[in-house]
Amino acid sequence: MRSAPQPTDLIGLIGNTPMVRVTQLDTGPCELYLKLENHNPGGSIKDRIGLSMVTAAEQAGQLGPHQKHLVEATAGNTGLGLALVAAQKGYRLTLVIPDKMSQEKVLHLKSLGAEVVMTRSDVEKGHPDYYQDMAERIARELGGFYVNQFANPANPLAHETTTGPEIAAQLDNRLDAMVCGVGSGGTIAGLSRYFAKAIPSCEMVLADPEGSVLTEYVQTGKMGKAGSWVVEGIGEDFLPPNADLTRVKKAYTISDKESLETARLVLKKAGILAGSSSGTLIAAALRYCREQTTPKRVCTFVCDSGNKYLSKMFNDFWMADQGFLPRQAHGDLRDVITRRYAERAVVTLTPNDTLLVAYGRMKLYEVSQLPVLEGNKVVGMIDESDLLLAAIDDETRLRLPVRDIMTTRLQTVDVRTPVRELLPLLDKGFVPIVVDGEEFVGLITRIDLLNHLRRKLR
Repeated sequence: MRSAPQPTDLIGLIGNTPMVRVTQLDTGPCELYLKLENHNPGGSIKDRIGLSMVTAAEQAGQLGPHQKHLVEATAGNTGLGLALVAAQKGYRLTLVIPDKMSQEKVLHLKSLGAEVVMTRSDVEKGHPDYYQDMAERIARELGGFYVNQFANPANPLAHETTTGPEIAAQLDNRLDAMVCGVGSGGTIAGLSRYFAKAIPSCEMVLADPEGSVLTEYVQTGKMGKAGSWVVEGIGEDFLPPNADLTRVKKAYTISDKESLETARLVLKKAGILAGSSSGTLIAAALRYCREQTTPKRVCTFVCDSGNKYLSKMFNDFWMADQGFLPRQAHGDLRDVITRRYAERAVVTLTPNDTLLVAYGRMKLYEVSQLPVLEGNKVVGMIDESDLLLAAIDDETRLRLPVRDIMTTRLQTVDVRTPVRELLPLLDKGFVPIVVDGEEFVGLITRIDLLNHLRRKLR
């Protein structure tokens, strides 16, 4: 019988994460292994560097009784690692985060006690709102210790001294290729240094989001113009000081669509709930594996847990809104409707539901109006204003049935109506109800129409 692990403190649980072999996906002639960094207590590989950078700062006298305030720029997971360690050690933490980060990450950070400053994700280094420049400025103004994961030597050291040795031990020192992404550059630099000594034949492979400048840099030695990407935590518009790419000879550019689809496939086929950057890494690793003509052992990471992206990449509506999930095209207003009634995607009420039920569904599904149906026919609409007017002088009226308050003055449009003809209705504040004969098809809001127009740009 295997003995139970001995109790330890939370920080003691960082590292020593498990390794699994992927057998459910096409890996060509190769063996593909995933190191499950989502098993760290903060849920990501960044727990390692959070601990390493705080420990190094304490040893250097930069943190301690005289300095208990840390400031950092982060795409989310380094912030979580720092927040985990800071909470255990009693430090104050201020984090500057680009506004494309998932709400799950932001809420997690705030719940750990971190102070979160949101900034723009559409500006480049040198702009005052660029997240790294803003974090450095805040640290200077408040007198805090700027962690600076992008140039902090304790970042790659964490992977050189812990992650690399763990991988080598778990794979019996037999590894042909290691696939990494670059956010701050610490992982690929630390592993490159370790494997150069421990397994010098191991090839370092870069997985890079489309829009990042790093693949071009590896291939040509030149820095191109950065674009934008949805994947969180990896890809850069500059070469971080920590990013030692000298041993990287192979690089793959992975689109957002391929990254997110791969992460969803890994969950469906292998049962592993992985985040968006993990999708990029695994997609690149699968490409590498399938290109080989001889068997090789390949390793990459599940960098963090997909539970931080449930409202985004694992949400079919979000995927469809972004144009990542294919939908059947009809050539009519069904192509504009985000949530179609035939797909059971429309939140509805019945006339007998109470206003409290209506309020609860609006809050739960983050909508401001709901159709009222009898059978499959729309008989009314109710919105937030209706609820407010009903209850402003007597809150007990929230127990009234919807039929007493709903409007029956409906703006229905045929499914074949030209999109431009919706504008006068939307301008008057109406929500067009789309029908096909007597059949309810769905609603069209302003954001539905904007999403439809943006998808046409792809």
